[in-house]
Amino acid sequence: MNIHEYQGKQILKDHGVQVPEGVVVFDPKESRKAAEQIQTITNSDTWAVKAQIHAGGRGKGGGIKIAKSFDEVEKYSEQILGMTLITPQTGSQGKKVQKILIEQGLYYPGDHPVEEYYMSILLDRSSEKNMILYSPEGGMDIETVAKTTPGLLFKEVIDPLLGIQDFQARKIAFNLKLSGKAFKEMTKFVKSLYKTYVHCNASLFEINPVIKTSDDLIIAADSKVNLDDNAFIRHPEYENLRDHNEEDEAEIEASVHNLNFIKLDGNVGCMVNGAGLAMATMDIIKLSGGEPANFLDVGGNASAHTVEAGFRLILKDQRVKAILINIFGGIVRCDRVAQGVVDAYHSIGNWKVPVIVRLQGTNADGGKKIIDDSGLKVFSAITLQEAADLVKKLIG
Repeated sequence: MNIHEYQGKQILKDHGVQVPEGVVVFDPKESRKAAEQIQTITNSDTWAVKAQIHAGGRGKGGGIKIAKSFDEVEKYSEQILGMTLITPQTGSQGKKVQKILIEQGLYYPGDHPVEEYYMSILLDRSSEKNMILYSPEGGMDIETVAKTTPGLLFKEVIDPLLGIQDFQARKIAFNLKLSGKAFKEMTKFVKSLYKTYVHCNASLFEINPVIKTSDDLIIAADSKVNLDDNAFIRHPEYENLRDHNEEDEAEIEASVHNLNFIKLDGNVGCMVNGAGLAMATMDIIKLSGGEPANFLDVGGNASAHTVEAGFRLILKDQRVKAILINIFGGIVRCDRVAQGVVDAYHSIGNWKVPVIVRLQGTNADGGKKIIDDSGLKVFSAITLQEAADLVKKLIG
């Protein structure tokens, strides 16, 4: 589950990671008061006005402004709040900004220059351990750093049974070419950040940039946090951080029915059991000349009810020209899926979108009989290639 920057920073602050002072604002009229409150605490005479949406690249889209007066804070707040912010991660449709973060400026003058670093913590699947990815090239897309200056991208693999060791934190500070107070502050920052990541059962903590201020403090100037919602039984308080306004309505509905659903931009709806088979099915659709409209895994406990719910989700997308059902019955039974298709047809009504059904495995014959006896106009396939040929034929 993605959360907002300000929510991630509150989690970091609660676990001892230094973050800027900030106030969340929902109305431009509240922005001056927020800036005054921050100045009282920090003596800062500059402020960052930052759009709060679940997407990166906000600055490039005009969603982050640096204000040097209270009037500018108000002006930028009026510009950003309510705007449709388009970034490389939002797609062309963009996202409406419904809240902003007013935050203390960190680029104040001092004895040493301000520096920016990149740092993230995530699971390294190849080693089955946690990994800290970091670079002295902060403020840039990490993909750009990896492509243009790969020698400036470092990683430190952490054994989850041992946790982060002091020498590893020192190594990170050394590779970032820090010394003195900044070196010590960075080692503290790294250890606190890692402990926060582990305690929260997060799947990603990305801080870009991490700031070394002019007085050698190390501060998380940004935060992108992804929490593992499978671990909410340990942290039920995090469920309240979910912002439904930032999520697709269909994906929210899917979560109610325990369906693994991700909306895409294609024209062929998919209903599959198992993530691997779903990926193969999406590949087949693309090879046939179509584009997947969604990722939908009904899982091993699919019932007629969940299959019907899946159909409703797919049919809400007006771009869908065909639906491909590809079920390999192992744990899930093909007859249950077939019954769900028939129930959906009678419940939703006579839809005009053609349906291709491939049922193999447990009770496949029974599933085929249910569909044949229903009178539904569906197209049957035995192999993936046959399914692909039918997709190509039906979408033109």
